[in-house]
Amino acid sequence: MQKAQTAINYEAFLREHLNQPHSIMRYELAHETLWVKCASKGNPALNYWLLSALAKLFGAAVLQPVPNPGGAESIQTEARRLRNFKAKGLRVPEVLATTEQAFVMRHLGRPGEEAPSLSNAIEDAIPKGSAATLKLWRQGLDAIHDAHTRGEVLSQAVARNMVVCADGVIGFIDFEDDPAAHLPRAVCMARDALNYAQSTALFLQQAGAMEEAQKHWLAFVQQLPADAQQVLARTVKKLGWVRVLPRSKRLGRDTLRVLAAYDLLGTPP
Repeated sequence: MQKAQTAINYEAFLREHLNQPHSIMRYELAHETLWVKCASKGNPALNYWLLSALAKLFGAAVLQPVPNPGGAESIQTEARRLRNFKAKGLRVPEVLATTEQAFVMRHLGRPGEEAPSLSNAIEDAIPKGSAATLKLWRQGLDAIHDAHTRGEVLSQAVARNMVVCADGVIGFIDFEDDPAAHLPRAVCMARDALNYAQSTALFLQQAGAMEEAQKHWLAFVQQLPADAQQVLARTVKKLGWVRVLPRSKRLGRDTLRVLAAYDLLGTPP
């Protein structure tokens, strides 16, 4: 006869780990994996100043930084947003217990199974060819569209903040800030699109999937509300100067990412 699992008091578990040495830590239990996240400092003020300066220089609202104050406020923001996403049927870690300074959540992967970031999954798919790479990339794009359709926007919609669950569903992590509390919804949606493009376009290029991806990108953009499309179009136009940059590995991977993203964002041939 199979022995029944012992019920876990998640509030007690959280209290026991409030003094953990790192702000976020993983705990392997007998039947599940948990993460405890505690309050930490926010992003340095200099980062906000630089991003604000760039936003004004290029006249691009999508570059406007979203405050991440850190501490209890960021913890409460993330727990609230995770619960909101969960309530709307989107795949996120389940928040099990909270305090003012911390919360415990369940790992998105099944016990004993890893849930790789979408970024790692797409990069690992490159040797398998363009079709495999494009399939994963489209799943991420569709997941962002699904979140938008359900009335939500992400925090930083980069592929490393998206997770490929064991059943193939794309999940989301990292919600320390709330763009919708500071920026118009149209700008938030355009930010999501640009973040995803910047974090994945180089993979598409390396897999030889760029031309096909451009078609799916155009279809995705056409599904955005008109005001979000306008924000995106204006931003792409202002970034046109990147075309003069040489496509040389000597300029570093970040520059190549920007160039690949511009290729994706442009109108397909």
